[in-house]
Amino acid sequence: MLEEVERWLATRSWSVADRPLHRILSAKQRTGQTVSVVLPALNEEETVGDIVAIIRHDLVEQVPLVDEIVVVDSGSTDRTSEVAAAAGARVVHRDEILPRIPAVPGKGEVLWRSLLVTGGDILCFVDADLREFSSDFVSGIVGPLLTEPGVDLVKAMYDRPLAGTAGQGGRVTELMARPLLNMHWPRLAGFVQPLGGEYAARRSLLEQLPFPVGYGVELGMLVDALHLVGLDALAQVDVGVRIHRHQDGQALGRMAAAIYRTAQLRLARGHLVRPTLTQFERGEDGFEPRTYSVDTEERPPMLEIAEYAERKVA
Repeated sequence: MLEEVERWLATRSWSVADRPLHRILSAKQRTGQTVSVVLPALNEEETVGDIVAIIRHDLVEQVPLVDEIVVVDSGSTDRTSEVAAAAGARVVHRDEILPRIPAVPGKGEVLWRSLLVTGGDILCFVDADLREFSSDFVSGIVGPLLTEPGVDLVKAMYDRPLAGTAGQGGRVTELMARPLLNMHWPRLAGFVQPLGGEYAARRSLLEQLPFPVGYGVELGMLVDALHLVGLDALAQVDVGVRIHRHQDGQALGRMAAAIYRTAQLRLARGHLVRPTLTQFERGEDGFEPRTYSVDTEERPPMLEIAEYAERKVA
């Protein structure tokens, strides 16, 4: 490990217990910064309501840390929107945001568009499929942004159990993202959960970053932020344990392909000859190929979007 990373781990890796809630709230009141929590959601009616309700109870009603909770629905066919609204979130549908640019499927697409429908100086992203959720996930990663002026982006770190076994979750992280980061961006090797969906950042940083539309958004954001603001402006906070729905192996393969593509673009800004991934499923006549396109599109920095620039002027 690089000496710079060892130093970073000692100075920019914290625990949620390092910043009591009263200290975070005092910093918020002193600086006047506002906080938006964004949940990208697609068919998460079983979990999104509990997450919203906990954030609202703990960090809006009990302690006024969060100024708005926004669920961006990316085309759910279940009751995600209704459940989220009933729990106290403002629900916005992806296709209603920036209709001039047709939306494409993908988590990064939703996060990018959320910049247009939120007002916070700090944006906190939380996946909508978490179970046994704690508001520490929010206060833990927002805290450093309110108390440390030099920090611009904070990732949550946590244990990710799989089938009851500790440390076995995060398979794409261990098999794809961590090797890529260690070999090509070793200054980012200290991040425990580089692909985790829980992170917070200053709007002033996010609006300058391109957003891969799909699963590559977290890796792309880390790499681009490193180049834009430097390692000391990045941090991570231990918030305990993350329990969520795990995807099957083939879905993980597609996720890994999108992440590799995101890394490749940043390494060479080149083009794959054939940006597709073929996987196999056993059918009646043996193994049958299934070919999927790999996410290759990226949205430009939001500062380049006229509607966003006009909103800032207004």
